[in-house]
Amino acid sequence: MFRALADPTRRSLLDELFLRDGQTLGELEERFAMTRFGVMKHLKILEEAGLVVTRRRGRQKLHFLNPVPIRLVHDRWVSKYAEPWVAGLSDMKRRLEAQMEKVFEIYIRTTPERLWEAITDPEIRSRYNFGAGVTSDWNVGSRLDMASAHVVLGEGEVLEVDPPRRLVHTMTALWSDEVKEEGPTRVTWEITQVQESCHLTVTHDELREGANEQLYGGWPMILSGLKTWLETGERLTTPGSLLYGS
Repeated sequence: MFRALADPTRRSLLDELFLRDGQTLGELEERFAMTRFGVMKHLKILEEAGLVVTRRRGRQKLHFLNPVPIRLVHDRWVSKYAEPWVAGLSDMKRRLEAQMEKVFEIYIRTTPERLWEAITDPEIRSRYNFGAGVTSDWNVGSRLDMASAHVVLGEGEVLEVDPPRRLVHTMTALWSDEVKEEGPTRVTWEITQVQESCHLTVTHDELREGANEQLYGGWPMILSGLKTWLETGERLTTPGSLLYGS
């Protein structure tokens, strides 16, 4: 990841995806004074580092910024005392533009069955999801509720269930008046086994243009917490990760 970020062109590519996610190679190529092949080489390095995720939409290949690896570095080396200052300055610098889709991915050393359990079990979920568990019988058409300390934070409907590979559900955030106005969005969890680890991709889409950043801004910390819990049995100890935890 550090090698990928060391090159200024690759940092500029990430900046472009930060401003507008889901761009094609052609769209990115127009912004750089280099050949199409040169842009492809830089994107490949970013993909190998896990900083860019690609998705096929018909005949197009779209590129998305994946901030999870950067969040993991943050969790490892930014102290609990420095985080409020870092977070405050970061928020001032990066106000995300309107996005319709956000894609996050992470590798976790665990089994698909154990990862599926961590996603669907409310007690385990609360250990890395800001203290909030998600309750459902996980059947298609069933209701799901997200709550912390008997306070309802969200609700939704299960759309697809294929354990331990794929789970799709809607989510309507209820923790503030601002996010309530956004209405339902969709979350897709996809698990692929890679030798002794799992590749987890979370796609949060059907977001309104200009949607409130609170809806998707917490995913890097949630996924970092999920990885930490499954691999070490410990919780993240950053202030944000413990904000709603008991």
